[in-house]
Amino acid sequence: MRSIDKIKTRRQLLAIVDKYKKQGKKIAFTNGCFDILHSGHIKYLEAAKNKADILLVAVNTDSSVKKIKGLKRPINKQSDRIKVLSAISCIDYLTFFGEETPLNLIKLLKPDVLIKGGDWDIKKIVGSAVVRSYGGKVITIPYIKGYSTTNLIKKINAL
Repeated sequence: MRSIDKIKTRRQLLAIVDKYKKQGKKIAFTNGCFDILHSGHIKYLEAAKNKADILLVAVNTDSSVKKIKGLKRPINKQSDRIKVLSAISCIDYLTFFGEETPLNLIKLLKPDVLIKGGDWDIKKIVGSAVVRSYGGKVITIPYIKGYSTTNLIKKINAL
């Protein structure tokens, strides 16, 4: 599959998820800004892919990132961020979400596994109650110390 073909609308993604679920495939979902991609992101995404057959990644839109991270973010615009992510082999499909959280997308897609980084308290992961309500799992991938986009930006600014 060409990397650009991984980027889908919500409606397209829903049809894809339904098809894979009918085939008995396990669907994993994660989300994030992925502003400046680093090896911590890659390790996280590879670990997430190991939890299911299909890995869906929802990417915050630029306006959503600004609300969460502040007016100076994102560094890279959403079209560039999703293009870079689409080239990563462990990611099967990508979509955007403009809300502050991916709750509506999680409710729509009903993934089998909801995944976040270990820096998240599992009880506070957005959508965890929804996923558990239909028998899905919520897991965290251990945080890899020393990898942070915010710290990377600070390091660059200090040059």
